Amino acid sequence: MTGEFQGTTPSVMTPGGAMGQPIVEIDNLALTYPGGVSALQGCSLAVQPGEFIILLGPSGCGKSTLLQILSGLLRPTAGEVRVAGRVNPPPGKDRGFVFQHAGLLPWFDVYTNIEIGLRAKGLSKREAREISERQIRLMGLDGFGTKFPHQLSGGMQQRVGVARAFAIDPPILLMDEPFGALDAQTRVLLQEEMIRLWEGSGKTVIFVTHSIEEAIFLGDRIFVMTSRPGRIREVVDVNLPRPRSEKTRYTPEYLALDAKLWAMIRGDAERAIGGGTPGSGGAVE
Repeated sequence: MTGEFQGTTPSVMTPGGAMGQPIVEIDNLALTYPGGVSALQGCSLAVQPGEFIILLGPSGCGKSTLLQILSGLLRPTAGEVRVAGRVNPPPGKDRGFVFQHAGLLPWFDVYTNIEIGLRAKGLSKREAREISERQIRLMGLDGFGTKFPHQLSGGMQQRVGVARAFAIDPPILLMDEPFGALDAQTRVLLQEEMIRLWEGSGKTVIFVTHSIEEAIFLGDRIFVMTSRPGRIREVVDVNLPRPRSEKTRYTPEYLALDAKLWAMIRGDAERAIGGGTPGSGGAVE
């Protein structure tokens, strides 16, 4: 499915092909910052339960702003967000947020960083520890529960951030370039880890990235955004079979989609950096 949504967002097809009720809807959304800077304009989209959705676009197009509106951290100046039918909901336990930088509390160890949200939900110390230990195992961090953030590599810190979001078990995960600050090798490994954790979890993921390669490898659908003020320019299906692995990155279908998305976004990427000519490749920043 490709094309741009305008006005009221219709129900869309589930990954399996059946029509369903979206868990997240954005209808004609706009946000203008004080001083008159328009970050978003006329954005509409619909996300089905269990989908892995990508927001892809050039620097400054409003991807992170859109994610913060979905989280309830920002209020739109026009239009509305509906999460499970609730209009413009405040931040809540139904949405976990993973930031570009892990945002761990430096005075707490790994266990405690993961358990903060669980204790806030009212779980006992024993219950929270059982969940944090399980998440530590899932993220391959065995033996690091008592370590502090400064004792971890950047990739390990980001794993803790993802574990913290999964631990509270929200139906929706909002992820703002969580692997963007990592080296290329660690980024690839964490993409594969993310797929492993998500598949079969039933969670809906909305994931912001600048990387075309990352978007294709992770996503069910890619919402391509224009330069500021951001709007949904096109929605591109990723018709690659799951489960995905390193071999997926070298298939003709993957490479063709990479070329298609780069051609689609290149002009906006050039304008975002002031008219220069970015090098070819999978990233637009």
